[in-house]
Amino acid sequence: MAFRALVVEKDDEGKTHGSVQTLDEAQLPPGDVTVAVEYSTVNYKDGLCLGPGGGLVRSYPHVPGIDFAGVVEASDDPRYKAGDKVVLTGWRVGEVHWGGYAEKARLKADWLVPLPDGLSTRAAMAVGTAGFTAMLALMALEDHGLKPGAGEVLVTGAAGGVGSVATAILAQLGHEVAAVTGRPEQEDYLKGLGAARIVPRADLAETVKRPLEAETWAGCVDAVGGAMLARVLGQMKYGASVAAVGLAGGAGLPATVIPFLLRGVNLLGIDSVMQPHDNRLRAWERIARDLPMDKLEAMIAPATLEDLPRLGAAILKGEVRGRVVVDVRG
Repeated sequence: MAFRALVVEKDDEGKTHGSVQTLDEAQLPPGDVTVAVEYSTVNYKDGLCLGPGGGLVRSYPHVPGIDFAGVVEASDDPRYKAGDKVVLTGWRVGEVHWGGYAEKARLKADWLVPLPDGLSTRAAMAVGTAGFTAMLALMALEDHGLKPGAGEVLVTGAAGGVGSVATAILAQLGHEVAAVTGRPEQEDYLKGLGAARIVPRADLAETVKRPLEAETWAGCVDAVGGAMLARVLGQMKYGASVAAVGLAGGAGLPATVIPFLLRGVNLLGIDSVMQPHDNRLRAWERIARDLPMDKLEAMIAPATLEDLPRLGAAILKGEVRGRVVVDVRG
């Protein structure tokens, strides 16, 4: 059966380009479960895979899309049957394996998660890998003692996908959120998600010579890394934790060990790609319970397969706000 997909190909000069094509189901890679994909989204990794250099893609032709939500069409695994709603994030899908920028996907059953009751496939991709990562970060902070009322929780890169969802969930749970952004025009958007105050990016963008500053933050979800993360570490309250989820500001960390030794600060690495299945279920169940759906709706920008090359370039430039929801059928 034919289906539409965004296919990235590499020419003889080594340049890549993507186009929407009609494929046959026989062209799908091997796997246990075939899914009729309904929605996908756009993440930073997707931008890399759609870019002129191909980013993380290993072989061509390739169908990108690191996450998707849809309905099972056929399954050789007893855990899934036709009609089940499922969500996929991680496992190098969209990078090494064909991904969600298509009307059909075939993959290993172990990579899928049943969609929790009350969460539509569209809402699942409004959450997507970014929101899933945000929830993993929040759960890690809670596991290390963060509770509402402990003080301000900082969210860096707050207008991006991870930051938007983190801001909304933290506020919903009763935390006082300080949202960092370099785009002043996003202030109303972030306050609408629940941010108590806005912190200009310039206030945290440079390292300082002092390894410790005033104890300010009770917790932090950091999507920026680099110099900003180094600065934030020196501002954490005693025993507080930073959940590191991204590196938009660079992979280097120009920091000292002093915050860890003198204040007992914890730096928690958050990986969403190879996360164990049980923790994936836990995270998606928490998302269905704790993410305010009205706030989620405010983050959404709709898109189609034809929009993806443009959006991939935009997200690499930091020009995408909130969550793009791609209706692959439109």
